[in-house]
Amino acid sequence: MSLDQVRTIADAVLYEGYLLYPYRASSHKNRSRWQFGVLGPPHATAASFGEESGMEMQCLLAPQDGPAAVTVHLRFLQLQVREVRSTGEDGAEVPVDQLTVDGVSVMSWDEAVEREVVLAALPLDEPADSVHEVAGGEDSEPVTDARGAVVGRIVRRRLPLVVRIRTHAVMDEGCVRLTVSVTNEHPEPADSKDAAIRASLIGAHLLLGAHDAAFVSLLEPPAEAASAAGRCRQHRCWPVLAGPKGSTDTLLGAPIILYDYPEVAEQSPGALFDSTEIDEILTLRVMTMTEEEKAEARATDPRAGEIIDRCDGMSPAGLQQLHGLLRDPHAPQPAALVGPPGDVRDVEPAAFDTAGAPWWDPAADASVRPESDAVVIDGVRVAKGSLVRVHPSRRADAQDLFFAGQVARVTAVLADVDGGTHVALVLVDDPASDLHDWYGRYFYFAPDELTPLSVEESAPYREENRS
Repeated sequence: MSLDQVRTIADAVLYEGYLLYPYRASSHKNRSRWQFGVLGPPHATAASFGEESGMEMQCLLAPQDGPAAVTVHLRFLQLQVREVRSTGEDGAEVPVDQLTVDGVSVMSWDEAVEREVVLAALPLDEPADSVHEVAGGEDSEPVTDARGAVVGRIVRRRLPLVVRIRTHAVMDEGCVRLTVSVTNEHPEPADSKDAAIRASLIGAHLLLGAHDAAFVSLLEPPAEAASAAGRCRQHRCWPVLAGPKGSTDTLLGAPIILYDYPEVAEQSPGALFDSTEIDEILTLRVMTMTEEEKAEARATDPRAGEIIDRCDGMSPAGLQQLHGLLRDPHAPQPAALVGPPGDVRDVEPAAFDTAGAPWWDPAADASVRPESDAVVIDGVRVAKGSLVRVHPSRRADAQDLFFAGQVARVTAVLADVDGGTHVALVLVDDPASDLHDWYGRYFYFAPDELTPLSVEESAPYREENRS
């Protein structure tokens, strides 16, 4: 396994939520930090709001020739308190929230230090149980003015951490089901929120490398491994294949749910720490910050300063790159187009005659009449007033899960400019369905997510409407 191939996406997981726009200590959203992958101290009191101390994941491997083994990398952030002290005329140091010297400020703040624990080539046929200590410590550096006089000091402190990593494997229908668990075993009590987070593992995640074995996708397992994949259980850690697409020697266990072979978009010039960020929007927002706000961000954290400087120095071509591109994976590649398959940046979309009306105006295509248009589903004509049962399958929204199996009434059949068909619905059993219909708040599903109700199934709902 080459860790460099997956380090970019692993670092994105490590720093997810580290600092959020507008990247200033005074921002309310940055006063409660470390949103993902926090393993709290086991002896934290209820008043400390400490996170659970452990995480565990199960994955599948297909053994190959030779003794199978895995290398486990546990990566996390260790909190580091940065305390700024001002030196008085009498030489005494006083802790302050902010110290400004020659127009440049530095603030007291909680930073983080990257940590990694490596367990090399653990045999799959032997359980492993090991405890690792991560050293604490204290460092300091003087703050001097332009004349070289010491005007303050920056003191950084870290608590020692103790982490336990356990692995064991069992055979499951020809596959090896590997369990990896990580536990924070910090021995001291924590009775406040600050004390708990300072004794926590932050952004904790796993990178596993296989030796003489191949990881099996749990999202799209082969047929022979589907039952075994269904028996894998995850607790605060989700395993996905990582590295070049098609490779099976690397697994990422993340505190957020990802897909196999996750990657950072090639257009992204650097991290923004803001979950599933849209680089273009955040970059433009950073550019609108005042010079005072940018100065505070730089004083808050060096990593925030890097973001500010990168956004300020971005060229028009760099901004255009953030705008992304349109890809059609089903369209044939035009012979004259230079670029990756499906790249249609320079291809003009097919035009249609709108007789002078804007493309978004219903008058642009008089043949489209949502109130009377229909779509055929399972051989049945479905139009406004039809009753259907909903079977969400596009995973567009977690809320779709609540619609599964519900009966809905069709309010319109619509077509988009790309030729897709969408069916607008209101749920029959929704007490507010009439209100939704009145002001046009509909749910939209594709035809293949709907099943028309038979005459017999529809009868109770139609009788209910008549009553």
